[in-house]
Amino acid sequence: MNQTIARPIAQTLEINRVLRNTYALLAMTLLFSALTALLSMVNQWPHPGLALTLIGYFGLLFVTTRLRNSAWGILAVFALTGFMGLTLGPVINAYLARFVNGDELVILALGGTGVIFLGLSAFALTTRRDFSFLGQFLLVGILVAFVAGIASVLFGLSALALAVSSMFMLLMGGLIVYETQQIARGGETNYIMATVTLYVTIYNLFSSLLHLLGFGLGED
Repeated sequence: MNQTIARPIAQTLEINRVLRNTYALLAMTLLFSALTALLSMVNQWPHPGLALTLIGYFGLLFVTTRLRNSAWGILAVFALTGFMGLTLGPVINAYLARFVNGDELVILALGGTGVIFLGLSAFALTTRRDFSFLGQFLLVGILVAFVAGIASVLFGLSALALAVSSMFMLLMGGLIVYETQQIARGGETNYIMATVTLYVTIYNLFSSLLHLLGFGLGED
């Protein structure tokens, strides 16, 4: 009887530990990413380009995955998120330079991203509905959107780029709900990888929302 009671208690404590560590690390990496983005903006550093961005992202993601069970994995997460912040700085500068209301667009994108993330996270933690079935669908959807996004950049297809941004908005929303439930229900036990997943959703949400707002509300 004591062993039966101890198992769910231990599992609950472990889930709470993963949740606590995930959101603490996520907050720190978001702050660090914002600082590197600001550094990039202030120094007017150019965007590294699609190829270097992909190499840097997937390379650092590979390193983080390999080190996820050690303290070095935390440093790898900061390297990954810091690099992504550096790539975001030139994008924000481009919107500020192109649009008269560029600062308003950036603020709206930041606010919208925060509201979406917090709202969907709260929903995932409180709903009784199981969204584990979304895993395979999200994987396929993200791969399709990723390939379509590369094609839109290579061939300069603005309409496809808008469609990709809309797809990423929906997919990242689904991924927030899925990953949050995985953490809260014991499906994800590594807080480093959970942090990476949630950071990527926030990064893509902001980028996609900024793109859509620039198209719909941007004033040249």
